[in-house]
Amino acid sequence: MMENMGAKYRLKLSRRTFLRGVGVTMALPWLESIPAWGETSAPAATAPVLPKRFAAIFMGNGINGNHWWAKGSGAEMELGKTLEPLAPFRKKLNVINGLFNKPAVGVGIHPGQTGNILSGMPLMKGAVLHGGISMDQVLANSIGQESMQPSLVLGCEQPITGYHETNFSMAYSSHISWQSADSPVPMEVYPSLAFDSLFENRGSKRTQSILDRVQDDVSSLNRRLSSDDSRRLNEYLSSVREVEKRVDRMRSEQGKAQERARDRGKQLVTMKRPDNGLPEDIREHMRLMCDIVALGFQTDKTRVATMVLCRDLSGLFYPFLNVRDAHHSASHNDLSDDYERIARYYVANLAYLAGKLDSMPEGEGTVLDNTCLLYLSNMWSGERHDNTKLPVLTVGRLGGALETGRVLNYEKAGDENRKLCSLYLSLLDRMGVQLPKFGNADQRLEGV
Repeated sequence: MMENMGAKYRLKLSRRTFLRGVGVTMALPWLESIPAWGETSAPAATAPVLPKRFAAIFMGNGINGNHWWAKGSGAEMELGKTLEPLAPFRKKLNVINGLFNKPAVGVGIHPGQTGNILSGMPLMKGAVLHGGISMDQVLANSIGQESMQPSLVLGCEQPITGYHETNFSMAYSSHISWQSADSPVPMEVYPSLAFDSLFENRGSKRTQSILDRVQDDVSSLNRRLSSDDSRRLNEYLSSVREVEKRVDRMRSEQGKAQERARDRGKQLVTMKRPDNGLPEDIREHMRLMCDIVALGFQTDKTRVATMVLCRDLSGLFYPFLNVRDAHHSASHNDLSDDYERIARYYVANLAYLAGKLDSMPEGEGTVLDNTCLLYLSNMWSGERHDNTKLPVLTVGRLGGALETGRVLNYEKAGDENRKLCSLYLSLLDRMGVQLPKFGNADQRLEGV
């Protein structure tokens, strides 16, 4: 039986188009001239079956509730100050109010409010980690098997270790993606390593341009493409090259950091930014991670991604926002102008990723049209550590399976009807994964 499954998987991959070179493999985006996805034997008039993708994007410690609001629908939707960066995507946006993750309420602040945000399962205190598999990994175990990389789990801060005063492990504050009840998915924080995994860039030539190494395949492929597809291919290769240049700068910094860690007898994970090799300018770090997710979705290298832009108890600083306090400290004055600027900055990163995906043609639409970006935080108010309701957004239509351009309010729906896991069940349905129950929910979210 396993041999049959392996043959089926190899058959799916054989229908994909790749560029290959020494120590590198580049999957290609959707091209009209080449049946990169779907059945190659289908009639020419039949539209290709385009993949659906899902990404969870997380910001720790809540938002400024005074400016997190939306009214109306579609192109006429009014957006609060914090949500203004999403104005170009009003028709593809859902602002969902009033949902909560009940197993994370009343158990203690910070890690107990975070580690189960994508699983909806109670967390165990003490030395033994135990919660539940997260919904992104449920997808990875299903639709993820149709791509070369089942999921992509990225972060922009190193995880923290130790225990919180509530006796929950700090691992719960750092990880939202869990491959099992007892094990988080390792989170890649170095852009160079994330980039290398996406293109299977390995070996002694890893520091050489991947485009130079696939040039022979590019020349051969271009002879088979229409003029429109040739233009798409060149745009894709240019975007890869632009990302590669930025990655290369960070690759050298990571190498120097590893040497510093060895000289000081420390583990890299215990060192502070930028000594740990992570970019000092978090703007470049976050945008580069967004670009890597976008390339992974564009090429169908992966269909599932999770990105922790900033973890719970985040220590990131924002001098470019004229904010003096670190993220966690600033969240304790969550209704301040400073924290509003922080929250808006993170929404702008979501808008940046949405814009990248929306600029990538696919079929009759764009990659964003076949994607759901889920954006959320582990609490509403950082000052009160209030997670009785959570800020939740979706961007993208999942190939028309998800109605968008709406403001959905569940604050008065009753606790049984406003579960975050009910939203997950609804999204899983639309991704083709139907479960009778997930986390603490056995009903779909009404109205989604």
